[in-house]
Amino acid sequence: MRGVVMTKPGEVIVTDRDEPQIEEPTDAVIRLAATCVCGSDLWSYRGVQDADHQVMGHEYVGVVEEVGDEVSTVKVGDFVVGSFMISDNTCEICQAGFQSKCVHVESAASIGTQAERARIPMADGTLVATPGQPTQEQIPALLAASDVLGTGWFGADAAQAGPGKTIAVVGDGAVGLMAILAAKQLGAERIIAMSRHPERQELARYYGATDIVEERGDEGVEKIKELTGGLGAHGVVEAVGTQESFMQAVGATRGGGYLGYVGVSHEVQIPGIELFFAGIHALGGPAPVRRYLPELIRLIWDGEIDPGKVFDLTLPLEEAAEAYAAMDERRATKVMLTF
Repeated sequence: MRGVVMTKPGEVIVTDRDEPQIEEPTDAVIRLAATCVCGSDLWSYRGVQDADHQVMGHEYVGVVEEVGDEVSTVKVGDFVVGSFMISDNTCEICQAGFQSKCVHVESAASIGTQAERARIPMADGTLVATPGQPTQEQIPALLAASDVLGTGWFGADAAQAGPGKTIAVVGDGAVGLMAILAAKQLGAERIIAMSRHPERQELARYYGATDIVEERGDEGVEKIKELTGGLGAHGVVEAVGTQESFMQAVGATRGGGYLGYVGVSHEVQIPGIELFFAGIHALGGPAPVRRYLPELIRLIWDGEIDPGKVFDLTLPLEEAAEAYAAMDERRATKVMLTF
């Protein structure tokens, strides 16, 4: 089969890879209908993380082609959505709703789902079947649920988005845009999107942003306070993962407020004294997408939300190198790869 490999930072190729096989009775093999490039993939592409002929991709939707003897919740022919974190969904931590910290957790990145097929371990705990075969128009939305929608939803949930609340979202990439969608769906009264890019601002407003703030850092914090009577937002979603964005999010959260941090952090150092005196609740990390998948699939299936608009470029798998370049150069917010 064909699959994406990053040979070194800045170099992506599409090459022949071994066909996946059932290795454990809890496995499933799926034929992908679509996959995509994630903003977190760019850390390796830019050399922030090492890359040496590693398989790429952790977001996926497709049709089940084969299942192990112990798989019971999905069957051959089902169209499925899977989380970017593999989990059994039965351990004590999974049952508490944190499947991304399952005692048997694996990352789908180690599988490399930017490929024609993929072996999904712990299929019963990871895959969720859709009510039927989706239309081509539904596939991008379902693909978003595999990571960025679920991650944005976790961020908005952690920020306690709800009726009467003002939520600020730091970051206008795919996850930040999905956090705006989630905050709106959860009933937030006011949603402040921090964005400097006109095309992303437009999509942020489509998903529910009521205000746009272009300032960053301390200036961004002051603007949020200005918009909230000097108090700060009830909840803030941090969806970038840099030092500046994280401290901006801490500063924009009012005393007693909630910070949901879902940007993959790199070299972020939080001064303990600042966090101490901020007096806020903080929850984040890798999103437990599996917790939300059934409800997200239902919302998409019923046409209540359309997260698929976050994909502003679609390319065939064989053009993966261009997909990475387009995202790296900010010519695209998120690129879907098709077969």
